[in-house]
This record gives sequence, C-alpha cells and structure tokens, in this order.
Amino acid sequence: MKGARRYGVLLLVLAFVQAAGVMPAAGHAAPGVSSPQDPAAGRAIGVKLLDAPESRRADPRAQAYIVDHVAPGATIERRVEVTNKSSAPMHVSVYAAAATIANGRYTFAPQRTSNELTGWTSFDTADLELAASETAQVRTSIRVPGDAAAGERYGVIWAQTETPTDRSHNLTFQGRVGVRMYVDVGPGGEPPSDFRIERLSPARAGDGREEARARIHNTGSRALDISGALSLVDGPGGRRAGPFPVEPGTTLAPGDVAEAVVPLDERLPGPWTVELTLRSGLVQHTMRATATFPTTPGSVGEVAASAAQQGRFPAPVVAGLSALALAALCLLLSAFRRRRR
Repeated sequence: MKGARRYGVLLLVLAFVQAAGVMPAAGHAAPGVSSPQDPAAGRAIGVKLLDAPESRRADPRAQAYIVDHVAPGATIERRVEVTNKSSAPMHVSVYAAAATIANGRYTFAPQRTSNELTGWTSFDTADLELAASETAQVRTSIRVPGDAAAGERYGVIWAQTETPTDRSHNLTFQGRVGVRMYVDVGPGGEPPSDFRIERLSPARAGDGREEARARIHNTGSRALDISGALSLVDGPGGRRAGPFPVEPGTTLAPGDVAEAVVPLDERLPGPWTVELTLRSGLVQHTMRATATFPTTPGSVGEVAASAAQQGRFPAPVVAGLSALALAALCLLLSAFRRRRR
C-alpha cells in the first residue's frame, strides 16, 4: 500500500504541473488600441474581442487579438463588442483596415487602407446607432481563398465615430478603437513561435533616467508582442528593486530584431544582478546579468556576465509531456496493483 500511495502522490504532483503549465501569464493581455475621446463632444467609444479559438484558450494574446492559423479555403468567425461610453447617442462605423509590422512596432495604416486580409474580412453590420452607454455585438467573418499563399497577414477591426463640422465646430473630429488581427495561412499545424534575448544593456537615457534595453530576435514563424518585467537584486547593501514593467508596444515579425525598453524610476547605479523575464503569449524566456548603470546621460553601461534561460516551456508542450508522464505512471500503478493481488 505504501507503494500505491507513493504513486498516487506523484500523480497529484504531475496533475498540478499540467494545470499550471496551461495557465495564462498574468497581466499579459492588453487591448489593441486604447479608447479615444472626442474632445469636441466628450464622446468615448470602446471595443473588445469576445471569442478565442478553443486551441488558444490559454493564450493571453488570443483573448485580446484575433490570433489564428488557418488553412487555405477556411473561414473563421469572431465577435467584437462595441460600447458607447458617453452620455450622448452616437453613430459608429465598423470596418477592417491594413496594418504592418516595422521597426519593432505594429503600425496602423491610415483611414480605410486595404490589404489582402481586409479583403477577406466582412461584418454582419457595418453601422451601429448606439444610445448613451449602449453596447452592441458585431460578428466578423474572415474567408480565406483556397489559393491563398502561405504567410501571416496583419490588420485591424476598427470601430469609428466622428463629429462633423457645424456652427460650433470647424473641424471634423474622429475617434477609432480597434482589435488587431494576426492571421497566418498555410497547410498543417500551427507554425512555431519563439524568440531569443540576445543582449541586455544597462543605459541612461538622454533625460537622465536609467533604463534597461533588451535586444530581441524573433526566431519563430509568427509575430510576437513582447511584455514582461525586470527585477534588480543583490544591489549595494543587499538592496532590491522592482519589478519594473517592460515598456509596451514592441512587436516583431518573424525574423525581426528589435529592442524592448524597461524604464526605471530611481537612481540605481549598482552593480546589480538583473533578472529580465520577457514573454509573448505562451512563450517565455529569462536572462540574468550582472550590470552597472552608467552615470552619463545617453550612454550605455557594462554587463559583466549574462545567461539566458528558458522561463518555461510553452503550455501545449508542458501539457503534452505531463499527460504522457501521467499515462506512464497509470500503467505502472496498474501493474503494481496486479502484482499485489
């Protein structure tokens, strides 16, 4: 019986590991665009994604953005929720427009600029009349042609309102909020997502504040939105500081290299042991380094030693490995019980 209890404990431990491996990273999900406000009329609008594919329930990016891999000829459907956050009624236009990734940023094309992805995207309604504080749902369909070439496309589903000119206003004010689209097309399963932290540099910005700069290389086949935090330990007198969040907005297309910046809010010359954890969706990496921040504005300090680590395996890998381990232990436990009889 002792042996059976021992196997039971192991099964419970592995079940916990499996559950922890598929939990989303806290605080990673973020809206594609913040809600703007029309300064002339005090009118604000909000939008959020309501659906995510079953295969991405644990992916925090898929809770905020349309992130999917589809085969040529497939159709996906999503719902977005549009909210009039003001005290006045408003007309809202819903449409898709192009986006690109360049220089480490997800860049929105002006107005209703189209691309291949927007040509595949349609809505069950393109115009909403919302009363004050009213919310409405819009269903979008993305129909991929059967002859579509492999590759990832980018765009935004926009909800837009505007105040036309009148006797009180000589200018037309527009406000729009949106949900990003990362739609990859190709046969087979999901292409891999991964990145490498190539360098971590302590620096002092031109305005005198300290910051850490991480050079990131997207080594996978899907775009990445980088988030994370940096902590300082083992400082002068055993001091600790942080965690300091990574400045939002760093996005890398496959193969891209860009910098993520961590602003620091106090003078911390060091030396310090710096621990930086970066993630995109379910992929996470950590780098540790011994660093001293420079004292001259606009300069970069020295890193005495550094080591990159895999923070954790992507959740599907953890879940798969732990499931295999559970199956193996179940077989061992069954064999043990048969021998006891």
